[in-house]
Amino acid sequence: MNSIKAIVFDAYGTLFDVHSVIPKIESFFPGQGKKISEIWRRKQLEYTWQRSLMGRYRDFGKVTDDALAFTLKSLGLRADAEIRYVLVNEYLVLKPFPEAARTLHDLRRHKTLAILSNGTPFMLQGLVNHAGFRPFFSALISVDTIKIYKPYMGIYQLAPSILGVGREEILFVSANSWDAAGGKTFGFPTCWVNRFHGTFDELDVTPDLIVSSLDELITFLPQVDL
Repeated sequence: MNSIKAIVFDAYGTLFDVHSVIPKIESFFPGQGKKISEIWRRKQLEYTWQRSLMGRYRDFGKVTDDALAFTLKSLGLRADAEIRYVLVNEYLVLKPFPEAARTLHDLRRHKTLAILSNGTPFMLQGLVNHAGFRPFFSALISVDTIKIYKPYMGIYQLAPSILGVGREEILFVSANSWDAAGGKTFGFPTCWVNRFHGTFDELDVTPDLIVSSLDELITFLPQVDL
């Protein structure tokens, strides 16, 4: 990791807190926000993997809505289309993690930054614009370009192709261990943001860096040659 030229971030769960939807969920389903959010997120990811394997791509907005519909039905709650619309739109205004803005500001002074995400271009634009993050990023790269989800290797190839640098020159940062494993398998130097002190997936790879929050990347600047 001695020639890093760009840092590429996952969006959901890495820069932005997917569970910041809980207060809005609570406004419709009091006392069930945490449970709904957890099942919703888990099912959202499962649907991306299942659709990729089946070759039945639908964009991340549709997948997110379908996962929410399943969640509400599974809990015996009213799966009203209007309520789902309001909740899915919360994905355009997810809260960034507290240290994200400061970290991105500091890193941007040294290296090219980009996002590589399952989100659609529309979703990503809305997300970063709402947070005021757009000036930090040279590119917002969506899987919608080739219509299959991470951790398909072709998705990770989008980053070096668009940024014009080699895979070994990109530090890939994700809080999702399956995603960090995908990036590492592709050939990126990889950082896993282990916010909740979890266990890295047993997928025959190990991340190059493990941090508990994004701002710890600053501590590792000498190690990643920033």
